[in-house]
Amino acid sequence: MVPPMTIDLSTDFSPTLPPDHLPHDPLPKVWDENARIGDMLKGKRGLVVGVANGDSIAFGCAAKLRAFGAEIALTYLNDKAKPHVEPLAQQIEADILLPLDVMQPGQMQAVFEHLREHWGTLDFVIHSIAFAPKTDLHGRIVDCSQAGFLQAMQVSCHSFIEMAHLAEPMMNPGGALITMSYYGADKVVRNYNMMGPVKAALESSVRYMAHELGERDIRVFAVSPGPLRTRAASGIAHFDELIDMAVTRSPGRRLVDIAEVGCVVAFLVGGAASGMTGDVIYVDAGLHIVA
Repeated sequence: MVPPMTIDLSTDFSPTLPPDHLPHDPLPKVWDENARIGDMLKGKRGLVVGVANGDSIAFGCAAKLRAFGAEIALTYLNDKAKPHVEPLAQQIEADILLPLDVMQPGQMQAVFEHLREHWGTLDFVIHSIAFAPKTDLHGRIVDCSQAGFLQAMQVSCHSFIEMAHLAEPMMNPGGALITMSYYGADKVVRNYNMMGPVKAALESSVRYMAHELGERDIRVFAVSPGPLRTRAASGIAHFDELIDMAVTRSPGRRLVDIAEVGCVVAFLVGGAASGMTGDVIYVDAGLHIVA
């Protein structure tokens, strides 16, 4: 069995940006010794799934959530991945670091049981994992295998549903469940192929879960970043073409950064977004508005 891997595709909110920041300027580091920028999320605790290395969208989210005062639990895929994730957990002072391969029976249940024993309650879960077998991902949808499609759905979509199921009894009122999507869920993006309908299913699941969990004051979102240069994104064929398209066609004429994605996630977790749920939030320098 091929182990799942993260495919991170998947208002200037950040006080860390300098006053003279321009869209084409280099973005600040995601985390440094001066990264604590407020107590907006002080007292909140949550799980971030999908950190593979320092370029992961999940790490951008974890770092910004921590910077705003939240307590963080991280996961790593397997023993091979642990040496890459453990220093990042130490860097942001994550309280908990646990193994999680969503294809392995019982591992997800063990993670949430550990969180229940150590924290009791949760305020947020960030889901930033996706996978498709390369043969199916690089081919036409009409040629994809049943096994490949089902595996992509299990890792990329149903794992978020299962996390919501396990988190629900632990979630505090006002809590947030957040996953990562991509523009290819709504429009045809060349070479995104099978992940398009998989992400479309994920976005639809967000709306239905928001409807079902709303009466318990649990909010559900999909955040849809533009193309980012992550290790996992190299699994997309001709990914450089997506990068070039994003830079030339987006109103911002630039790529976004994992820190910017993290700031939006921090906003959604916080009380300022209490009136929102079920939304797909684009963080792509406006790329999604261009025909």
